[in-house]
Amino acid sequence: MMLALSLHAAGFQKIEIYEAASKISEAGVGINIQPSAVRELIELGLGDELEKKGIPTAEIQYYHINGQKIYQEPRGKAAGYKWPQYSIHRGELLGILYNAVCDRLGRSIIRTGSRLIECGNSDTGAWASFDINEGNGTREAASMVYSDILIGCDGVHSNVRKALTKEGAPAWTGITMLRGVTKMKPFLSGRSMIIVGPIEREMVVYPISKEAENKDMSLVNWVALKKTEKEQMIQKETWNVEVEDLDEVIKPFEDFKYDFLDVPKMIREAEKVFQYPMIDRTPLDSWYYGNITLLGDAAHPMIPIGANGATQAIIDCRALAFELCNNPTIEKALLAYDTQRREAVNRVVKANREESETRFLEIIHDAFPSSDGKEHDFDSVITEQDIVAISRKYKDVAGFSAQTLNQRESYTCEIEAE
Repeated sequence: MMLALSLHAAGFQKIEIYEAASKISEAGVGINIQPSAVRELIELGLGDELEKKGIPTAEIQYYHINGQKIYQEPRGKAAGYKWPQYSIHRGELLGILYNAVCDRLGRSIIRTGSRLIECGNSDTGAWASFDINEGNGTREAASMVYSDILIGCDGVHSNVRKALTKEGAPAWTGITMLRGVTKMKPFLSGRSMIIVGPIEREMVVYPISKEAENKDMSLVNWVALKKTEKEQMIQKETWNVEVEDLDEVIKPFEDFKYDFLDVPKMIREAEKVFQYPMIDRTPLDSWYYGNITLLGDAAHPMIPIGANGATQAIIDCRALAFELCNNPTIEKALLAYDTQRREAVNRVVKANREESETRFLEIIHDAFPSSDGKEHDFDSVITEQDIVAISRKYKDVAGFSAQTLNQRESYTCEIEAE
């Protein structure tokens, strides 16, 4: 949806979306969008809807498992960005994008129930074959589609990427993510994001609903990370695998009870709890395949650290549309997109594997693994100055530096002003 809106804003009219799902639904849990991506949404005219639905994240706070605060820093405009950082329900964000597509391009450009079988380049552009299932009992034979360009935006299990690279399964980190949303009383500032614990037993929590805030409540998104034995790996790598045994979810976090948040209670009162293996893929050497390219998780699936997955995908959309608008040929545009985005995002993929912005949490918890409630001297193993340096380095790698973003030229094409 974001790509269609970006292409349309850049002056392109003949756009078709082929969606494997049988219908567009506002499902999922929460998502966090960095200012670098919020800028792109606002420049597409979606700022008012974001403000109505999402929570502008005010700060992020990091805690030891015993509840002792390690470090905090402001986020969004409070951190010097020209644009806010938003936390929002995935379904709400999808609804904003979907409604904008329907208003600007028309619902008819979206072809649901269309699973890609194969794709390739032709003499005049690209081709793809789809298994079409209309969802009403009607099923077509494989449908062939021809176009000037084919853009694979089909996620970590991308059929487009598979057709081009013959790549196998994604790489598993040994961590399982458990995700849910819970309606509760606001905690801390009411717009706080918190991260508690090391990655093998970590809890990330943040509010995602302006509607709930307006009622003096908080709809919080939470993500629990836990180390998982290989034989316990979830085989079905989809976002909608629901957890049946809540006690098993709560068990690693039963001592996460703090004066500002009762984690076991929050988990138990969740609407639903879903599980997913934390996976990524080895970065590709190219996203350029003639008149075919990749975008988002299809191009660069990454470990979800630093609110980078959706953020980088949103930036991809605008950057690709910009290059298509400003280059004389598709070939030059796709090569420019590859040059600009691939190496930059691949650095983020590698950083999330090796030296993420939360690396200091591992250092501290290696030194102080106990949750006995005793106060620890964190400065004895890492100073706040060192933590700030880690955070700043990651922002530079991810392109999240306030100065860099604030000074970067817009991806808005001149044609948008006509």
